[in-house]
Amino acid sequence: MNNLVVNLLFALVWAFFFGDFSLLTLSSGLVLGYGVLWLLQPLTGGPSGYFLRVWYWFKLIVMFHYELVVSSLEVLWDILTPTHRARPAIIEMPLDVKSDAGILLVTNLISLTPGTLSLDVSADRKTLSLHAMFADDPDAVCRQLKQGMEKWVIDAVERS
Repeated sequence: MNNLVVNLLFALVWAFFFGDFSLLTLSSGLVLGYGVLWLLQPLTGGPSGYFLRVWYWFKLIVMFHYELVVSSLEVLWDILTPTHRARPAIIEMPLDVKSDAGILLVTNLISLTPGTLSLDVSADRKTLSLHAMFADDPDAVCRQLKQGMEKWVIDAVERS
């Protein structure tokens, strides 16, 4: 049986045991189930890609929220201070992400981050056009997005 299904069943049994199907009880059951499944790996046939995938998704969510806060503060600082650092530009960023879901997630995460906006993906799906509010160095913006959001999405979506 799939580790995700077993983990979900464990969370439901956990909530049933406590008689409370709240978000807190279910999430604690998921975390506890994850730990139990991780400890039982040697008995169930060795390591599974499930544990790595959960880690990559957790990392993506945490790091995106970090980028969201940092970029929000950067835009806020530029709005509130008398000297403006904004040097907007349209940048072409080559894409390493291959799947449709990965491209969709990268473009949406970029658009959700203040100061950047995804504009278009080329027909061959190898280039993303985006608008950056702080584009003094377009290569640095591309490098930051590729080493950050795009890498996290590739890890979470395209690796097993």
